[in-house]
Amino acid sequence: MRAPARSIPLASVSNEVETALYEVRRKIHPRAVRGRFAAWRWALVWLTQIIFYGAPWLTWNERQAVLFDLGTRKFYIFGLVFWPQDFIFLAALLVVSALALFLFTAVGGRLWCGYACPQTVYTEIFMWIERVVEGDRLRRVRLDKEPWTARKLLLKSVKHGIWITAAAWTGFTFVGYFTPITTLAREVTTMMLGPWETFWILFYGFTTWGNAGFMREQVCVYMCPYARFQGVMFDPDTLVITYDARRGEPRGSRSRSTDRRAAGLGDCVECAICVQVCPTGIDIRRGLQYECIGCAACIDGCNQVMDRMGYPRGLIRYSTENAIEGKYAEAKILARVARPRVLVYGAVLTAIAAAMAAALYLRVPLKVDVIRDRAALARETGEGLLENVYRLQLMNTDEQPHRFRVSASGLEGVGVMVKQPVEVPAASTLAVPVALRIDPANVKPGSYSVVFHVEDVDRPQVRADEKSRFFVK
Repeated sequence: MRAPARSIPLASVSNEVETALYEVRRKIHPRAVRGRFAAWRWALVWLTQIIFYGAPWLTWNERQAVLFDLGTRKFYIFGLVFWPQDFIFLAALLVVSALALFLFTAVGGRLWCGYACPQTVYTEIFMWIERVVEGDRLRRVRLDKEPWTARKLLLKSVKHGIWITAAAWTGFTFVGYFTPITTLAREVTTMMLGPWETFWILFYGFTTWGNAGFMREQVCVYMCPYARFQGVMFDPDTLVITYDARRGEPRGSRSRSTDRRAAGLGDCVECAICVQVCPTGIDIRRGLQYECIGCAACIDGCNQVMDRMGYPRGLIRYSTENAIEGKYAEAKILARVARPRVLVYGAVLTAIAAAMAAALYLRVPLKVDVIRDRAALARETGEGLLENVYRLQLMNTDEQPHRFRVSASGLEGVGVMVKQPVEVPAASTLAVPVALRIDPANVKPGSYSVVFHVEDVDRPQVRADEKSRFFVK
């Protein structure tokens, strides 16, 4: 039997609070700022983009200097040619990149995010285009609130036209690292672009346009995992952007002539410039937050206000938790950089980078692979000799042709039947049939270990050895 329904008092219903599970995005209109850190940020923008857009157009040995040719499975980086067998170098590069990120984060917080991350760089470029077309922050805010008019439509169209052009050129350049960029440019101008190149140009261009033009801080706050686990790499001696509450509080507006000490006020004038210039829209005065990308725009903005008010700079500055809490003087911050965590990261990073550099320097431009003929283990020749047949896969990783001499050891009296020397073209592989022959009277039935020796005729130090088996029936 069902229990009778209970009536709910109206008072309890009226006290219920509705909570949204997702906060509707508030569009951020960052204010332009000038200063030392803004100059550093733009210097990194220029540096990274000159490298990104310029590298595919450089030539080396009559080819593209930087090319990741997936079709031929060859990666060209200036004078180096990497093959799939060189995957270990990619793994080492990823390890070095991760350790470098850990090291820089332990020392200076989110330096990568604030200055060199592609999301930050392209957002900075797109916001500059937006300021040039639509005006400063207040003009952009008013324009967004205005109803759609011919002027608003024109400004928005011009802005998005420039955005799309920049994004499309970025997608074209990105694909130019995988398809020779001169070939790609010819295919684009003649409308002969392949389906995969078309897809990736449009996809990468659309992603750039969407991320830098619309999503902006949402990529950093919601999509990037680094914002979530950065805290575990911080410690009380990590340099982060901080607001000096002991100096700034109690905050309040005032005129330049006001004696802040007599009025019982701190140095913060409650101008909110630090919030207006922040690309993620946070208030750094509330303490360190995971949305902070470490761009230091708030430092430049606050310093401008301090200069106008005649107050000392550094109300918002790079500092550490221990320094802000007064555990040691600000002058000792740099002395605390050489702490155990940083030393361990630095030592491991240096060791791996040195090992990687040494391996690249000592890399032999020859790789050999031996494959036995599976059709027959052994056979007898017309001369009565016992023969095993192999296929030697010779890989010349150099950009110069080489001549190699093939020999074998492991069995006394074994002979190598191959046309000598073996010429392998530059940056290519060659399959060479090789036969080993021996007088059956000199060996007993069984399996014997043999070693193939491949040596450069002109440079004997370039050589490789590969083991195989010789069968006697």
